[in-house]
Amino acid sequence: MPMEAKATNAPALALADTDINWDRLDKTKFHIIGAILFTAQSALLHPTAVVKTRMQVAGSGLSNMRGISVFEQILKTDGIPGLFRGFGTSAVGSLPGRVLALTSLEVSKDMMLKYTEGLDMPEATRLGIANGVAGMLSNLVSCVYYVPLEVVCQRLMVQGIPGTAVCNGPFDVVRKVIEAEGFRGLYRGFGLTAVTQSPAFALWWGAYGAAQHMIWRSLGYRDDMDKKPSHMEMVTVQATAGLVAGACSSVITTPIDTVKTRLQVMDNFEGGRPSVLKTARTLLKEDGWWGFYRGFGPRFLNMSLYGTTMIVTYELIKRLSVRQ
Repeated sequence: MPMEAKATNAPALALADTDINWDRLDKTKFHIIGAILFTAQSALLHPTAVVKTRMQVAGSGLSNMRGISVFEQILKTDGIPGLFRGFGTSAVGSLPGRVLALTSLEVSKDMMLKYTEGLDMPEATRLGIANGVAGMLSNLVSCVYYVPLEVVCQRLMVQGIPGTAVCNGPFDVVRKVIEAEGFRGLYRGFGLTAVTQSPAFALWWGAYGAAQHMIWRSLGYRDDMDKKPSHMEMVTVQATAGLVAGACSSVITTPIDTVKTRLQVMDNFEGGRPSVLKTARTLLKEDGWWGFYRGFGPRFLNMSLYGTTMIVTYELIKRLSVRQ
C-alpha cells in the first residue's frame, strides 16, 4: 500500500508521456475535452483568418494593405463582431469534423508506428514518417467534411465585398450556392485542397514529430533514464516544435491558399465557371507573383500561433485523457 501511494503521487512525467498513443487514451474524454479546448483556441485565432481571407479576395480594396491596417479597418467599420464573422458556423460545424480528423490521425499514426517498429532507421526519422503519413491520411479523410464548411465560413467572412453574394446566415449560403451551381458548388476547391494540403499536413506533422524527438535528445533525455521532464519543459519543447512546423508550412502553402480562397468565395462568373488555372492566371495578371502571397502576414501569424497553441492544446488533451 505505501508503495502504491508513492507511485500514484509521483509528480514526475515519463518521457513516454511526450508521445501518447491511441491505445492509451480514454476515447470519450479525449473527444469531449478536445471539443471544449479546440473551440476556445479557434476563437482566439479566428480574427486572423478573417483578415487573411479579406486580403486575398479581389475587389475587397484590402489586398494591398498591411494586415494590421485591415484589422483596424474591419474593427472600425464592423466592430468586434466583424472580426468573428463565420465563427459560430465554424465552431459548431467543426465538432463532428474534429472527431473524424482526430480519430483518423491517431489511429493511422498508431498503425504506422507499429508497422515501422524494428526497421533499421533513426528514431527521429521513424517518428517523422509515422506522424507525416498520419497527417496526410487525416487530412484526406477530413477534407470531405471540411471543404463545404470552409466554403460557407469564408463566404460569411467576406460579406459586403464586391463580387460576393449577400447571405443571411450559413443556411442561406448553402441554399444560394446550390441554386447557382448545384451541390458541387459546396466543393469548390476540393481537389486543390486535397492535393495540396495533404502533403502540407504530412510536412507539418512529420516536422513536428521529428523536431520534438531531436529537441528532447539534444536536451539529454532518453526513454530509459531516471531523469524526467517537468510539465514546463514538456510544454516548451512541444510549443517550439509546433512553432517551427507552422511557420515552415505557411511559407509553402500560402500561394495555394490564396488561389483556393478566391475560388471558393467569388460569384462573378463573367469569364465562365472559375477554375484553378483561370484563378491563378487572373491573380498573376493583377499583381504578379507577389499576388500569390496576399495575406501572407496574417496567415504566417495564424499558422505559427496555430501550430504552437494547437499542439500544446492537443498534447494537453491527450495527457488529460490517458486511461488510468
